[in-house]
Amino acid sequence: MADDDHIEALQAMVPASVRALLGETFIASCGLIAQYTTCLATRVFEELGLARLCDGQFRSVASLVSSANLMSQADVPVKWLMETLAANGLVERRVDADGTPEFRASSDWAPMDSRPLLHEQERLDNRCLAAYTIAALAAERYPAVLRGEVTGETALFGPDTFDAWCAYFSNDNPLYAISNAIGAVVVAEQLTGEGNALLEMGGGLGSGAQAVWERLAQEGRTNCVASYRFTEISGMFLRRAQKSLRPAFPEAPFSFAKLDIDRPFAEADVEPASCTLIYGVNVLHVAHDLAATLSEIRNALAANGTLVISECVRPFADQPIYVEFVFNLLGAFRAPVLVPAWRPNGGFLTPEQWRAALEANGFKNVRFLPDVTRIRDRIPAFVAAGIAAERA
Repeated sequence: MADDDHIEALQAMVPASVRALLGETFIASCGLIAQYTTCLATRVFEELGLARLCDGQFRSVASLVSSANLMSQADVPVKWLMETLAANGLVERRVDADGTPEFRASSDWAPMDSRPLLHEQERLDNRCLAAYTIAALAAERYPAVLRGEVTGETALFGPDTFDAWCAYFSNDNPLYAISNAIGAVVVAEQLTGEGNALLEMGGGLGSGAQAVWERLAQEGRTNCVASYRFTEISGMFLRRAQKSLRPAFPEAPFSFAKLDIDRPFAEADVEPASCTLIYGVNVLHVAHDLAATLSEIRNALAANGTLVISECVRPFADQPIYVEFVFNLLGAFRAPVLVPAWRPNGGFLTPEQWRAALEANGFKNVRFLPDVTRIRDRIPAFVAAGIAAERA
């Protein structure tokens, strides 16, 4: 748990509108979910046979994947497992003469019990338990996915998991709601005048749009938005979002459409220079070709238009973060087009990588809210940031 000085420092770096979300309970919950996923990682490590394979001997990730008969793309989640266990002192790590990390488990290795952490979170703030449900679901399905028996997309996003994701991608779940809250503040700050045309990418179940509209209503500024085009690739998610947003905000100028961020936006009838602001919560990090997607966004923005994204941000390069435990199962997350200068890995990017990516692809005046480059040194478990950039 962070001490009071660190919590006060964090609150001083964020807008007043989201400070209430960042108290001791929230920061403690961030730490607890990180510990919980580490415990689940120890169980997966055992179930995949990786503990036996590196019992008493150092093994590389490639060697472990091959010896455990895992699919070739299992290298990303296995690397995350090993680096996370090593960071928590649960396995030994060394680097060989070629610079390749190797790992060794001790002979008294044993999986950790995650139940005490679950009970502690339930006592502290049971609204966060939706995140624990998703993490446990991922742990249960890790072996089948990494052995190539089922895709991560099928394992995680089937009809049987829909209710769990509804609870997770909700503003009632503080561990996810923080992204929506920060994003809504940044969107509201960027909107000036009237007649603004918004496009939301990857809107999911609508919690991001809900947070934006409630923020604007709170400020008495809903009239600044002439149109709000909500888009999502999943038909199931899109229908649920439309079903919830229309009755909740009958006065809002919502329209709904399917949009694939990995395809030309024209296929979704998004015209060039038609958007004042384009918004996305935790969506751009899954773009297969981030440069191509940023080009489509730039083309859709009017002159001086703004891109706002609310993203889970990796504090430091190569540092594993707990959210990856779940999403490393998804092919789109772990295997994008790589660009060494600013897209060196799948999944989440550091603040420096986001800045470089945006500036390399036609955007300027990149800014972060809050300043995650300061927060990461004090509260490493806090990984949410709003990012705004203007069309150059």
